[in-house]
Amino acid sequence: MKNNKNKKFEYTVNEVPPVGHLLVSSIQHLLIMFVSLSFPVIFASQTNAGPQFTASLITFSMLAAGLGSIIQSVGLPFIGSKYLCPNICGPSYFSLSLSAGWIGGLPLLRGMIIIAGLVEMILAPIVQKLRKVFPTYVTGLVVAMVGISVIKVSVTSLFGISIRGDAIYSRNLVVGLISLLVMVFCNIWGKGLIKMYCLLIGLLAGWIIALIMLPEALGDLQIVKGKPIFALPYIGSEFKKITFDLKLLIPFIVIAISGSLKSFGNLLAAQKISEPELEKTDFVPIRKGLLADGLSTALAGLIGGLAVDTSSSNIGLAGATKVVSRWISVGAGTIFVILAFFPQITAAFSIIPKPVLGAAIIFTGCFMICTGLLEMFSESWDQRKTFVVGISLFLGLSTAFLPDVYARAPHIIQTFFTDPLPTTTILAVILNQIFNLDLQFKKNNSKI
Repeated sequence: MKNNKNKKFEYTVNEVPPVGHLLVSSIQHLLIMFVSLSFPVIFASQTNAGPQFTASLITFSMLAAGLGSIIQSVGLPFIGSKYLCPNICGPSYFSLSLSAGWIGGLPLLRGMIIIAGLVEMILAPIVQKLRKVFPTYVTGLVVAMVGISVIKVSVTSLFGISIRGDAIYSRNLVVGLISLLVMVFCNIWGKGLIKMYCLLIGLLAGWIIALIMLPEALGDLQIVKGKPIFALPYIGSEFKKITFDLKLLIPFIVIAISGSLKSFGNLLAAQKISEPELEKTDFVPIRKGLLADGLSTALAGLIGGLAVDTSSSNIGLAGATKVVSRWISVGAGTIFVILAFFPQITAAFSIIPKPVLGAAIIFTGCFMICTGLLEMFSESWDQRKTFVVGISLFLGLSTAFLPDVYARAPHIIQTFFTDPLPTTTILAVILNQIFNLDLQFKKNNSKI
């Protein structure tokens, strides 16, 4: 391992790790990316699709996520943030994607995803004008909310729950907690390679324990045997059509805005982790990153996959391991693209036990939350900030605690109160402007 003078990081954002470290670190991030493959599987099952359709949907979703990860991190002239920020199948789009699938099948879903991606690309340049509306403490709040937004999926996975009403077994929790403790112990007390690959070590240890304690984990291995080693995607009639529906236009525009805000938070977090020496947010790479995110989403619709999004869990892993080289994201994306054509290997990665995956998401989420809180409280505090943050959190988190309330609310309320991350972000920006109107008024008068 290279002996860096800057020991803040094992490998800095622009540093290319040695081939061995690059490969293993890429695989470590790859394991988190595989978590999102549950979305195309669930989508296919909910639309009563056959195995050929399911396999093709997984393949095209992997291609979109892998190519998106490369574009985001390699840094082309006018696009890509140049941060370690891989793409995954976007959970933000999943519920609305199912609705589109039920109404018009994959062709309609493809058309609406393309529109959502174009909306994200149109919104990207606006971020340059957001310096005044995103002061340091609001930026920190957004970064913290990125970690908070994965609480639901991480905890349900830790308990081995797939859908509401699933039975909870103590053995699932034991497997998840042991996996989490191994990751934490390796990160706190491990040195060198053990600290750097703490997540991978925890995943492997958890998987071994799961094979011993969880009968279904051993049974899942039989799935791998029935898969071909190499296969090209089957292109059925659904993958040859693209349609649109005006009734879904507004919902998809809203979710595209929400997705942009989520990626905005992820990219902010990536910047804070990768370049902590920056005193103010540099919006240029964030603008390019949002443009890459929109392009990747549109590409997913074009080739026939589910919408993709930036991954907060991977950013959290970078912060935990102090390995922030963007070339790891490029490596993970490249491997993801290659593995899309190897169903047997894909199946093996996709059957990692849910409690083990839940532990991994909790582990990475801890760093996102704390990075944001440290940023938020890095400057002096006053009552204005207390109410901006407090009210935004109360109402933003209520979308997760009380989803049934918002389901019965007027449509205009449902439009903006969708998910903790975008809702909290929107409220924080608006309230920050309102509660500081008198200061801005005094400042303008003093110039006259």
